[in-house]
Amino acid sequence: MMKNITMGQYYPVDSWVHRLDPRTKILLTVAMIIAVFMVRTLVGYALVLGFVYLVSRLAKIPFQMLRKGIKPLRFILILTFLLNLFFNSGTTLLIEWGFIKITMEGLSQAVHYSLRLVFLVLGTSLMTLTTSPIALSDGIEMLLSPLKKLHFPAHELAMMMSIALRFIPTLMEEADKIMKAQMARGADFESGNLLARARAMVPLLVPLFVSAFRRAGDLAMAMESRCYHGGENRTRLRVLKITKNDWYAAAGVAALVALIVLEGIAVPALLAAVKGLLA
Repeated sequence: MMKNITMGQYYPVDSWVHRLDPRTKILLTVAMIIAVFMVRTLVGYALVLGFVYLVSRLAKIPFQMLRKGIKPLRFILILTFLLNLFFNSGTTLLIEWGFIKITMEGLSQAVHYSLRLVFLVLGTSLMTLTTSPIALSDGIEMLLSPLKKLHFPAHELAMMMSIALRFIPTLMEEADKIMKAQMARGADFESGNLLARARAMVPLLVPLFVSAFRRAGDLAMAMESRCYHGGENRTRLRVLKITKNDWYAAAGVAALVALIVLEGIAVPALLAAVKGLLA
């Protein structure tokens, strides 16, 4: 499971998406996530899925890698689906068995929330897979730079976010090594029910936290030895510039948002018309 974490990893290839400005990718990822929350029908989710697949092809990233990133979230997805399915008070009853009631509204909400979580992970993974940690840090800092007039620590916040994203796969790899070492000594992480497997993960936390604190100390020492003083008088090797490809990418996301809005209006109207004819 640890090897399936894609968020925070960087996939170093030369592609059209990799060459985009990091500020463009951050803003367009936010726009895509907002568009996902505007979707109301399965047709809209199909449009978003097609867009994600197209971007992965342009970025030369195997779609299989993106799908692997969803596997560690299967328990959260199942829990989200079940909570919305059984604890939503709707009016259109589908199944009633004792105290268990499943309504059409609960089923619809369960599907929507689960799919939104999936596309949230896919969009974020695409951004981190196509943007190096340094470029991501520079992009966040440039986007937050207008707040520096209000004494907002834009550089420090950008650095913390990029380090946190970069350390996700590193800590997952460390957890995988610790788990294999404990399994070689007889530990069992796979048998038993969900509660038993969660209890078996407790001995994994102590060495993982020790390793995380050790890595944080090494990173702080390395930054101090290089006389790191934040964004004060700091220059960049590559200056970020918006090119025509960034505008093409923005037009593509704008087209996706427009299609989602039109689909949200057209599909319900079409369904209402069909119901009117059948009534």
